[in-house]
Amino acid sequence: MTLSRRLAILPLVAASLLVAPAAQAADNGDNLAVTPPMGFNNWARYECGLSESVLTRNADALVSTGLAAKGYRTVTVDDCWMTHSRDAAGNLVADPAKFPHGMKWLGDYLHTRNLKFGIYEDAGTSTCGGFPGSLGHFTADAKLFASWGVDYLKLDGCNVPVPQGRTKEQAYRDLYAQQSAALGASGRRIVFSESAPAYFCCQNADWYRTLSWLPQYGQLWREGWDVAVHGSANKWASLMTNYSYNVPLQRYAGPNHWNDPDFLITGDEITAEESRTQVALWSMMAAPLILSTDVAALSSESVAAAGNTGLIAIDQDSLGRQAARVATSGTSEVLVKPLANGDRAVAFLNRGSASATVSTSTLGFTGTCSLSVTNVWTGTTSQSTGTITASVPAHGTAVFRITPGAGCSVVPTGQIDGIGGKCVDDTNSGTADGTQIALFSCSGNANQRWALSTDGTIRTLGKCLTAAGTADGSAVQLGTCSGSSAQRWTYQQAGNLVNTASGKCLDASGGSSADLTKLIVWPCGQFQVNQTWSLPV
Repeated sequence: MTLSRRLAILPLVAASLLVAPAAQAADNGDNLAVTPPMGFNNWARYECGLSESVLTRNADALVSTGLAAKGYRTVTVDDCWMTHSRDAAGNLVADPAKFPHGMKWLGDYLHTRNLKFGIYEDAGTSTCGGFPGSLGHFTADAKLFASWGVDYLKLDGCNVPVPQGRTKEQAYRDLYAQQSAALGASGRRIVFSESAPAYFCCQNADWYRTLSWLPQYGQLWREGWDVAVHGSANKWASLMTNYSYNVPLQRYAGPNHWNDPDFLITGDEITAEESRTQVALWSMMAAPLILSTDVAALSSESVAAAGNTGLIAIDQDSLGRQAARVATSGTSEVLVKPLANGDRAVAFLNRGSASATVSTSTLGFTGTCSLSVTNVWTGTTSQSTGTITASVPAHGTAVFRITPGAGCSVVPTGQIDGIGGKCVDDTNSGTADGTQIALFSCSGNANQRWALSTDGTIRTLGKCLTAAGTADGSAVQLGTCSGSSAQRWTYQQAGNLVNTASGKCLDASGGSSADLTKLIVWPCGQFQVNQTWSLPV
């Protein structure tokens, strides 16, 4: 059986399709990961202290807590599971002290409990832990994994050699393509988790270039740093770091293709509020929900956070859209995620160390309509005409599912993130034609609230984002909306906003991320950070 993992990543060429859609599923009927994978991995909690008993204990706990029934079904063995050398036939060998019954037995154990079996390897000469890598053995290893009943492969990227004449990024692409082809020829349907982008993180040309080809080969990718492991200090900072590199990447996410900001560490050396926040943010970002904790030791509170059915429904929503950050003000952030039935999920993140009242009307709904607002944590429902307010604890996240009434329509609205985490800003909230558009620190103010209209225009304060000319370096300004080509923009999955009049890209002048950096149109480059933008959805 050959399983091609191709994905057509095409620019949006119609002005009416300004907002990037979720990445399209591979055109081969695989549907290996139609929704983000869920389950358990030992690494963040146990690292190399894994064993058969650790895996079976946590597998049994997924079942007994009810988390498996809610979707947490893939149990993955991470690094250090094998001996330091292959056998005489060149096969990988499970460490007999750690796994006395072997990997085929473990796969059978999981399958009899209606769970799935995941395993770890590395694309290089050796794993990060110094065990044999798959380089030169992709086909044999894939067939071995298939014979063990493996359903999911996490392929790391330590110790990858770079051949002469190839760049590091090209070397990684070559090897991940080889592993993908080997899985396709293995005779078993195996979900492929790619760790390649983590070795280029973050927000640089090679990182974006790697993200562009990943969907051709696998179903999910860990694009940045590992989450803090058990015993680490300041795990909250780790969670916020992983959230921050993942949240602007919504254009890459969709059915069968998921951004992975690493494991859930719910209940492991973080507060109950921080546990709830991680599950909430990962669900809003349509991220894989893969616990790396001692599941059997989780408190009932932690099990409830990980198993919140409202959040799981948001994460597993069939539309497959990742939330966009639509407003940032100080330590508060607002995220919005469209859902398949027309609902929209909204989350208020409070990064700060004190409780905060957070309010937003940046929901994307237009027209005269009533909204039914369900608090995902409490299950209570209230009514609104367009503004939601919540008191959010320190390090907490409030989440609401909003059901629109009759007369509602949606125009994606919110901040546009660019280089250095800065926002596209209408300077001094000016409304006069010719007002310069610039980069500025995100504030959540109305002059950073942009509506993506179906006619290809991008609007704030009743005016349109306008290219003043077609020459290189022409200013981008505010202008009275006229429908001209200078006011129409298309969005490419690489993150470029292309002006219709010139075919040039919205550009932060000089590659600067300083406040008040002028925005201009400039010839489109290859994965330039100062031409990469994250839009509301």
